[in-house]
Amino acid sequence: MSLVWLVYLSLVLLYRYYMSKCLFLFFPFTFLFSTVCSAQSLVNEIEKTSFESDTSRQRDLIDIGREILDIRPPEGKKSTGKKMYFSFLPFSTSVPGGGTALITSTTAGFYLGDRNDTYLSRVTFTPYTNFGKRFGFPIRSYVWLKENKWVIDGDIRLLKYPHETWGLGTEHGQSEKINLDYTYIRFYQHVLKRIRGGFFMGMGYDLDYRVNIRSKSDQSLADFTGYSWGTSEAGSSISSGLSLNLIFDTRSNSINTLDGNYANLQFRVNPTFMGSSANWSSLYMEVRKYYRLTDDLNKQNMLAFRNFFWTVFNSKTPYLDLPNLSWDPYNSSGRGLPLSRYRGKSLYYLEGEYRRDITANGLLGFVVFANATTVSGPKSSLFGNWNFATGTGARIKFNKKSGTNIAIDYGFSKGYRGLRLGLGEVF
Repeated sequence: MSLVWLVYLSLVLLYRYYMSKCLFLFFPFTFLFSTVCSAQSLVNEIEKTSFESDTSRQRDLIDIGREILDIRPPEGKKSTGKKMYFSFLPFSTSVPGGGTALITSTTAGFYLGDRNDTYLSRVTFTPYTNFGKRFGFPIRSYVWLKENKWVIDGDIRLLKYPHETWGLGTEHGQSEKINLDYTYIRFYQHVLKRIRGGFFMGMGYDLDYRVNIRSKSDQSLADFTGYSWGTSEAGSSISSGLSLNLIFDTRSNSINTLDGNYANLQFRVNPTFMGSSANWSSLYMEVRKYYRLTDDLNKQNMLAFRNFFWTVFNSKTPYLDLPNLSWDPYNSSGRGLPLSRYRGKSLYYLEGEYRRDITANGLLGFVVFANATTVSGPKSSLFGNWNFATGTGARIKFNKKSGTNIAIDYGFSKGYRGLRLGLGEVF
């Protein structure tokens, strides 16, 4: 547990430092600036170097399956790098709102160019159902075109998605929640062109459409939250708009990062003339930093950090579109906390993780993580109230060619413990 407390101490020291400097709202900007400055100096080397590890020295579940079934791959010419690598994981788990569901997660990693100058693209499909009134068909993609000249970021979902909500900020305790049910359609598509090195700029279209929003409790959503927009019983909300997207990305593999860094800035506007229920806009900024503790790319020994700041600028933002935990672009925040536990007009999130191999061949590994969240609300102020979670996880190498791990994370916080399964690293 000493490592967990070390990560916690790091978070607290960061918080106290920026408290003393009165730089709360500028922390994402300063972190972004320092990341870009340090990473840009490495861009030329990154573009000249292949970060592909020697996978012949590694071992995964596919290798074990071949040995058991005595399957010998045919010999042939060296791969051109355009091969596609699939990983598949079926499991059953408890889900928000109660009950269990059958979930399958499929990740495809592939190259659309020479792997020496084109990063690994990925598409993830995670359908689920309880064979009743709950289902979901989410498709997430991050595609690099030849020579990394363009990147296409997509997110398409059709969900029947009951889950809990705790209102705004920290006004309600862990046991004070109501259940919601609604049908949700999301369509995000962003196209960005490389400007220089790891910098990309582009535009996108974003649609969030929720229909038949119902409270499954005695109290209505509007009464429970005291919020007027997007909370009417059996109502709907539409947010349709354009976004300006800036990305700095030097990760050769976003499924399991071994090198590089990442930053994302998105400004979104949702005007009523494009079909939105109300005029509102939002700003999302995220930075991820990776520090390798070994130069051997065949071994995992890394510290990884991320933080994001998310805020809206209009009081008429629909309730379910407000910044909230677990609903960041990759739905990867909040390990050790319930889904949507914290929601408000502004939210800041900080997370640190240590990753390490257990076996020399990379088949087994582990992680230790901790995170902190602060959110604005009627009884909480941004950077004035913090909520912490921590945990640990196991990693099993499923596909060494794409670096895909089976991730099994167990996290806990005050009043909550939870297990999360998936393919690929959380961030």
